[in-house]
Amino acid sequence: MRKNYHTHTHRCFHAQGADADFAAAAKEQGFSVIGFSDHGPWPFKDYVSGMRMPAAALEDYAESVFSLRAQYRGEMEILLGLESEYFPQYLPWLCAMAEKHGLDYLILGHHFSGNEPGGIYNGSLTHARDVVRYQKDVCAAMKTGLFSYVCHPDLFMRGYPVFDKTCEKASRAIIETAMETNTPLEYNLLGLQHSLHDGKQGYPYPAFWQLAAEYRATAIIGIDAHTPDAYRDTQTIAAAEQYLADLGIPVTDEIRLLHD
Repeated sequence: MRKNYHTHTHRCFHAQGADADFAAAAKEQGFSVIGFSDHGPWPFKDYVSGMRMPAAALEDYAESVFSLRAQYRGEMEILLGLESEYFPQYLPWLCAMAEKHGLDYLILGHHFSGNEPGGIYNGSLTHARDVVRYQKDVCAAMKTGLFSYVCHPDLFMRGYPVFDKTCEKASRAIIETAMETNTPLEYNLLGLQHSLHDGKQGYPYPAFWQLAAEYRATAIIGIDAHTPDAYRDTQTIAAAEQYLADLGIPVTDEIRLLHD
């Protein structure tokens, strides 16, 4: 693994480390491409999120990444992105911000359906209807063509008690839409790290990826780095590469950019 497009910054309030430290760790480990994709802001009214950067931080974020891009030019490619939900009411705003700040790409991290304020976190679902809504949102998002790939597509299994028929049907729909739209599905290393170290199965969820193998859907490995040391966790990276290889799942390290 020499390319990673899933890197957060301190601006989202739950990642740690200076932007330069993430870049230095990636260069130290021989990465040729890294993308910063912090949790993107939304134009909420009378609501302040505790898990994403505020809109006012976008300019500083872009300037910091562009500065690192210049610093590492010729040694390592550095891209600017955001991890965002599928909120149809805000998509025009998101596209305007992407153009204004020169974003290279967007990745779909669908943490909430409908909206964040008053919404349900998709990592703690307990009702089948909410799994179906998550699936419909993720499929609709892929069809927009805005998102380079789907982060932790099996996020709904972080809290759902059992992989039942609803989960299987939702997973098949997500996988089939990913193939129809040529959208990679992320095998998320932060979730894998929690599973390996904490012994709690969340995402990546084996049943989901066994279905992905059945379809031969394309995966992309995402470190989901919240600290610079995530780039140094070679054990988790190797475990992911071996698991996907054993399943026969094709893996890409290339993404579609907004300006392609």
